[in-house]
Amino acid sequence: MILTVTPNPSLDRTYEIPALDRGAVLRATADRVDPGGKGVNVSRAVAAAGHRTLALLPLGGPAGAALAGLLGAEGIEVVAVTVAGQTRSNISVAEPDGTLTKINATGPVLTADESETLLATVGERSVGADWIACCGSLPRGLEPEWYAELVARAHRAGARIALDTSGPSLTAALRERPDIVKPNAEELSQAVGRPLATLGDAVKAAEELRAGGARAVLASLGADGQLLVDEDGAYFGSAPAVSVRSNVGAGDASLAGFLTAGGTGPMALAAALAHGAAAVQLPGSQMPAPADLEPSAVTTTDAVPLHRVLTEPVS
Repeated sequence: MILTVTPNPSLDRTYEIPALDRGAVLRATADRVDPGGKGVNVSRAVAAAGHRTLALLPLGGPAGAALAGLLGAEGIEVVAVTVAGQTRSNISVAEPDGTLTKINATGPVLTADESETLLATVGERSVGADWIACCGSLPRGLEPEWYAELVARAHRAGARIALDTSGPSLTAALRERPDIVKPNAEELSQAVGRPLATLGDAVKAAEELRAGGARAVLASLGADGQLLVDEDGAYFGSAPAVSVRSNVGAGDASLAGFLTAGGTGPMALAAALAHGAAAVQLPGSQMPAPADLEPSAVTTTDAVPLHRVLTEPVS
């Protein structure tokens, strides 16, 4: 079972349009409303893969109720912490060439009591969880150290933590030694304070995060592939070129694939690649089901043409 924690969830409405023309009246060719937030997407991908998941969320107002209803319809158990503020609503505009324009709302301000209730509820619900995935930006009212406190409490309860956040929140949490962190290329560059021009640069940056406290780093490098650096070495995988329909939630699908495949080693990396490649071919933030995955993507253990998982350290 995977418990996800999303401190700033959302309702996500996606419009597909022929082209984005500023100042014009645009007619959507399709639209959809999905539950939003990085941890929410991880839960949706875990559930789509047939595994049990709990989605722990601060929810408020009609948007919060709608979000809980959408997740329930997907068979996901929602653990709601009621907050006074309104759950945010986001808008995405998708063009046929894969270009995505997003407008993200700020979300509610959480009080000190609401913050503590969230942390306490994580502790209560972590019993029996194989992983706790803590994902996304923090809402207003929570300090960057909030994730660090969550990781510390979860570890005291014996749980493993996957952390997908960035900036000061990531930096602050490293001291509590999260079991895995999942930056994208830009976030990894930001964390070490320099550009990353090569795969070798990305490996060195991931090793710096490990030196800072992370036990493993799973880095999404966009269309180039994904990198896993842990105590056993560095592994790189690349997925076959696909037609991108929407990249919303692709990184979250990758994390779900990684965790449901055990959360360690090249087999889990191959599963992450398969889930990410499948997700970008789906509309909006729809999460891939097993039928959407390339069959070979979750069985590889060595270097193969479609998903080049290097079982030797990369340099």
